[in-house]
Amino acid sequence: MFVRTRFQYGSLRLRKRERGSDVWEFRYYETNPEGRRIRQSVILGEQALYRTEDDARKATQALLMRLNDEAPREEMVAPTFGALLDRYIEHELPERHSTRSSHLSNIRKHIRPRWGDQPVNKLKPMAMEQWLRDLPLAPKSKVHIRSLMHLVLKCAERWGIIEIGKNPVTLVRVKNASKRLKRPQILEVGQFFEMLKHLAEPYRTMVMVAQCTGLRISEILGLQWGDFNFEDHTFMVQRSSVGGRIDEAKTEYSKDYVPLDQRLELLLRWRSFSTFSKDGDWVFANPQTGKPYHQESLKKRQLRRVAELIGLPDGIGWHTFRHTYRSWLDETGAPMKVQQELMRHASIQTTMNVYGRAMTDSKRKANSQVVGLVFGETLHGRKGDLNTTVLQ
Repeated sequence: MFVRTRFQYGSLRLRKRERGSDVWEFRYYETNPEGRRIRQSVILGEQALYRTEDDARKATQALLMRLNDEAPREEMVAPTFGALLDRYIEHELPERHSTRSSHLSNIRKHIRPRWGDQPVNKLKPMAMEQWLRDLPLAPKSKVHIRSLMHLVLKCAERWGIIEIGKNPVTLVRVKNASKRLKRPQILEVGQFFEMLKHLAEPYRTMVMVAQCTGLRISEILGLQWGDFNFEDHTFMVQRSSVGGRIDEAKTEYSKDYVPLDQRLELLLRWRSFSTFSKDGDWVFANPQTGKPYHQESLKKRQLRRVAELIGLPDGIGWHTFRHTYRSWLDETGAPMKVQQELMRHASIQTTMNVYGRAMTDSKRKANSQVVGLVFGETLHGRKGDLNTTVLQ
């Protein structure tokens, strides 16, 4: 026999307590595995938190969406976008720490203050587009916010809250979405050598690794000695460290083997000096904690200082070396596919994979030419050896 599932609203009451403030209690039914409906209740919070019944009722919306997953959509009271955000945070938020932090920050700072109380069925593309246009943020940041709102409403489609194919954010555009407000800093070879003069260890070796491999600083800080195969001249990027938290590599495509030019065996010299030299130790461990450094601290205390000393008004960030690595790859004449492989760049993966993966020898050759520039060589022969005695 078919039993039609009806929308459940639950009941709300202000419950008196002998001690402390009165609290809002929400009562509802749940069906147990045997098919019986069991009455449940949950305390929403004190009256001081939700001053009116309407305020308390808004706090139940995320729960009601879960309770009414099987109810006909036409019987549902349209939840607020804030309720969708609550359910997204509880059930759909990505596990990767840096991504979670970014999503939660955008929700807290930008999305919830403007759209939290707006009913989902009242969201209009042009209103959202105008709001994004007026935000005092870079175009790339606006794209991230739009993408997050689109993702939350895609979840609403899957939950049956809105009709499939009726996501209003699909029609929202971000003007100049691919435009950079600031041109990336690219180092000349001479500037790179000048910078090295002002760096002590382990920061000098960190910078050498960054410029010779194009790795992100989070990936460099996430390296362990066991990731290296010095006999085969390769190493594996498989994790990242952001703000002291260890996570997986940024994307699936970022997790890959990287060629290790023989000249980067200077890492072995650093290993011989480091207190932390076991396979499970971090390559660049803070000597006081044994854990990876924090990238922002390194940037402030090392890179900014060096930028001032060598006269770079725009400063240097860790991503400067990744941009420079890509630029120097262009100078070598490396095919675009080889560059994409070496950069492990997920954003061009789809368009470049149709040409097949680059051969390992081609990757090694292109990478070695960049390393040659780092060590003071021209593309056609030696210009002069960089003093490889890096441990002063």
